[in-house]
Formats: sequence, C-alpha cells, structure tokens
Amino acid sequence: MLITGLIIAMLFGALDGTIVGTAMPRIVGELGGLGLMVWLTTAYMLTSTVVVPIAGKLADLIGRKVVYVTGLLIFIGASALCGMSQNMTELILFRALQGLGGGIMMPMAMIIVGDIFTGKQRAKWQGVFGGIFGLSSIIGPQVGGWIVDAINWRWVFYINLPVGIVATLLIAAALPKHRAEGKVRFDIPGIATMVIGVVSLLLALTFGGKNYPWVSWQIIGLFLLAAVSLLSFVLIETKADEPILPVRLFRNRVFTVVNGIGFFMSVGMFGAIMFVPLFMQGIVGISASDSGTVMTPMMVTMILASIAGGQLVQKVPVRVQMMIGMVIMAAGFVLLSTMGTATTKLTASAYMVVLGIGMGLVMPLLTLALQESFPKSELGVVTSSSQFFRQIGGTFGMTILGAIMNYRSSQLLTESLVPIVARMPQQNNPLIAEIMSRVNTDPQALYSMLLSPETLSRMPEALTDQIVPILKTALVDSLHRVFWYGLLFVLLGAVLSLFTGGIRISNRKDGRQEEGKEGTAVPEF
Repeated sequence: MLITGLIIAMLFGALDGTIVGTAMPRIVGELGGLGLMVWLTTAYMLTSTVVVPIAGKLADLIGRKVVYVTGLLIFIGASALCGMSQNMTELILFRALQGLGGGIMMPMAMIIVGDIFTGKQRAKWQGVFGGIFGLSSIIGPQVGGWIVDAINWRWVFYINLPVGIVATLLIAAALPKHRAEGKVRFDIPGIATMVIGVVSLLLALTFGGKNYPWVSWQIIGLFLLAAVSLLSFVLIETKADEPILPVRLFRNRVFTVVNGIGFFMSVGMFGAIMFVPLFMQGIVGISASDSGTVMTPMMVTMILASIAGGQLVQKVPVRVQMMIGMVIMAAGFVLLSTMGTATTKLTASAYMVVLGIGMGLVMPLLTLALQESFPKSELGVVTSSSQFFRQIGGTFGMTILGAIMNYRSSQLLTESLVPIVARMPQQNNPLIAEIMSRVNTDPQALYSMLLSPETLSRMPEALTDQIVPILKTALVDSLHRVFWYGLLFVLLGAVLSLFTGGIRISNRKDGRQEEGKEGTAVPEF
C-alpha cells in the first residue's frame, strides 16, 4: 500500500510541471498577463528548489510521515487555489505555494525507499522511480493537451485533487509514525540565509541576459546578495546544533563527488533537452509538436536503462556503472555535435537514444550511492541534497549553455546577417527593424521568429531567400558550440566518477556507519 501511494504521489507531482506548460497559452488567453507568463514556471522552480534541503532535514528531525503528508496537503490545496485563480498574479502566487508542496514531495519518496529497503532493493526501486520521472515527461504534454482541449485549463490543476487525496490516504495509513527524541531545534538563521542566497542566485541566472543585461545593476546586485547570503549560510551552519545542510558533509568524498556528478550531468542533460527541439524545428523543419516526439525515444530509453541499471548495479561496482553511463552520455553529445542541415528526424532520435541510455544508467546511482554511505539518521539530508544539486545544475545548464549559444549566434549574425538587412529599407517592413534589434539581444527568439512559415510569409521573397540560409548556418554552428560545452560538463562528471570509491550495494537497511559491518569505508578529504 505504501509503495502504491509513493508511486501515485511521485507521478502526479512530476506530471504537474509538464502538464502546466501545455496549458499556458490558454491560461494567458483567459487571464491575460502575457508579460508575467514566465513567472508561472519561475515561481514554482524557485520555491520547489529552495525547500528541498529543508524538507530533507526536517524529515530527519521530526519524521518522514508528518513532512510528507504536509507536503502533499500543501500541494493539493495549492492546486485547488491555482484552479480557482481569477488573474495572473493570483495564479503565480499559488504556483509558488504549489512549488513548496512539490519540493517537499519529490525527495521524500527516495528517502522512504532508503528507509524501508535494503541496498539491493533500493537499487531496483530507485530505478523504477527514476523511470516515473521520465514517464511524466512523455505523457505530460499529451495529458495536458487533452485536458485543455476536452475540458478546461483549470482541470490541469483540479486533476491533482482526487489523485493527491488517494496518495495522501495511502501514505498516511501505511507510513509509520516517528516521535522526535528531546527538543527539536530548527535552524532558522540557516534556513533564512539559504533561502535568500538560493533564490537570489536562481533569479540572477533566470533573468540575466534576457530581462536584464548580465552587467546591469539588477543582476550584479542579485549575484552579490547570493554570495553574501550563501557565505553567511556556511558560517552559520558550522555553529548550528542541527544545521540544514551540515558543512562537514562536504569533507566526505562520496557526498561531494556524487553531488558533483549529479550537478554536471544535469548541466549537460538540460542542455540537450532545451536545444535539440530548436535544432529540429529550425534545421530539419518539423513542427513544434513533432519536435517533441524526437525527445520521446530518449525518455523511453532513459526509463528502461534506469530500471535495468537498478538491476545491473547489484552485480557491478557503483563506480564502474557510473563511469559507463557518463561515457555513453558523452558519446551522445559527440553524436549531437555532428548534426547538420542534412540530419533527419530518425538520425536525431537515434542520437537521443544513446543519450537516454547514459542518463538512465547514472540517475538511480546518485541517490543510491549516498544512501549506502551514510547512516539512517542522515538519510533525509543526504538524499534531498542529491535532488537539490541536480535542480541547481539544471538551472545552471539552461543559463550557461543558453548564454554560449546567444554569444556565438550574435557573432555570426552580426558578421553575415546584419550587412544584408541593413541595406534593406526598414520602413517597408517592420520585421526588418525587429530583426536588427534581436541580433544582439535575443538570437534564440530571432531563430524561432524567422524560421516560422507565418513570419516568413510577411517578408519580401528576395529577402527570405537570403536570410534563411544564413540563419540555418548560424544556428547549426551555435548549437555545435552548445553541444561541445555540454560534452565538457559531462566529461567532468565522468572524471569525478573515478573518485567515488569502492561502493557496493549491500543487503542492509541502515547506513554503513550505524551498522559497522558491510560496505566500504566512506573516505574523507
């Protein structure tokens, strides 16, 4: 019953992100606030990321059940409020509240798996749960599209209510209670400085180079605030009785190395997920919906590899499987960097399959390695740290690789496109002025705008014949640069995997340090 509840909760929590994206055009059409649309995603991302390590620590302090059920209730209640929103501001605020619930829910399933299963059983179930995340990416857009077309966008949120209630009842009934021993001390100063630091950093990475220039006072101010807050957080954590994220954990090689691998893998993974559809739409010439199907083989193979990897790791050392997975991912990025104007949809899908196999072999190990290396008393904080660093890595990946693409695109388009457009009479076509303004500010939007049949139909045919080849050449070159940098991050993760130590999966439930029997000693720096 407990496993059923965990699966239901994880699936509907993971689905929320992909379903809502499909409904955004309808939401904006009814509520207005087009300029605020980005905050529907940003608000959820900020709150869900920052609450992950807090939830993990609270799970260790006051118990899994109260934290998990609280997260589920917050998510369900916020979903109802989202569905009842009357304007965009309300919806954004309720999405932020929903993110708090989602951020509590996502690591809790892995923590509970670590509690109730032995190492070998964890490997199998974490492979299954990793597959659920991949499944949500495949079926989410389809489910969201069906709900929006058949009923109403509000049911994208209301659907969480019956499913969430079932999951909550199952988990509340089956999960044992935990009674804290002694007085529970909450690290309020640590929570406050971490929240300010992480939110400032994520906001700077989200809006830098898009809404504000990187050298603007807004972005520099956010980075400075993040630096001061995170430094204060580190100092506070060294003295706190019950730190949210104990600094001493970073002296542990497994903790630092495994979270570093998760960070670098997420940088590369989100780079692929973000930019391959752009390549397919801009170069191969398929529609936005069809470009999404190119990602489906990657997600399917990631699910299968994740499940298979949970079985394989019982027979081979964690370090060996992690290295194999990272090398396969690296091979996938090398293949992506060879794509050109003649690349077909089938070829791109085959390359994505290679990438999916590599990711599937690595993802279950990131949590499993930590759970095998720490005692049960710290299972919550180390498990949530894995989710936390991967989410931060994904944000870095989208930001860094996006900046690399924009910089390279601006160089190429300034050299080849601007001279041609500058000779055209701008008063004859308003799009020409827009092209000139976007070359240096938002090349990605320029690609999307000028590679759409609707936009091109409003331009002089002679200009279109000159512009499209230049844009495609610049897009290919820029994406090659992105994939090579993505490869670099994956290779850094592969190198780190050499230093994970000789972790092997055991048949115990409790952590190595409490048992003192099986397992390899956890090295410290």
